[in-house]
Amino acid sequence: MRPEESPSLKVLLVDDHHIVRAGLRTIISRAGIEVVGEAATAAAAIEEAARLEPDVVLMDVRLPDGSGVTACREIRAANPRIRVLFLSAFKDDSALLATAFASASGYLLKEIGADHLVQAIRAVASGLSVLGPGVVHTVMGHLRTIGAASESDPAGESLSNQQRKVLALVADGKTNKEIAAAMRLSPKTVKNYLSIVFEKLQVSRRSQAVARIVRGA
Repeated sequence: MRPEESPSLKVLLVDDHHIVRAGLRTIISRAGIEVVGEAATAAAAIEEAARLEPDVVLMDVRLPDGSGVTACREIRAANPRIRVLFLSAFKDDSALLATAFASASGYLLKEIGADHLVQAIRAVASGLSVLGPGVVHTVMGHLRTIGAASESDPAGESLSNQQRKVLALVADGKTNKEIAAAMRLSPKTVKNYLSIVFEKLQVSRRSQAVARIVRGA
């Protein structure tokens, strides 16, 4: 597709590293897509998305002031027309599933090539969902595991309120340390809570626990 074919496509860049945003701006602008703004935090992303109303928000999952997943939920709640495409430096299983539950349109790894990134942005803007080659296998594996899991009890039925709160923060892509800070607990206590959650839900990984509780909601 030639640059002149999509002159109205607008993108907001969200990443806490200036050099990353600069590189993305160069790649995207050369493809004829307009970069209407930049943000380095989740709070700024929410504000800029409301102000600029981009077609696509290209955002990192982990930001200095919180999770990009939470920002995605707020952006999409305020304006469902805006699409969110995550671009991460690492494959975080729980964050990957959380992005889907936050109504994101895709999840890519930063190792993706420039041409494929541009294609993904255009695809997301047109209403499609995309997953990078590096994460497709992970998603399919989770779906198979979740589908084979025991369904004798509704997901999350036996969880306490505190355990549900911990799991909700896991679904936001937060680490144990971040959950501990948010709930004013020790990281060890959070780890113990998650161990109990895993046992009750009959899973062994964070992403599986998130998927079970969302499926049963």
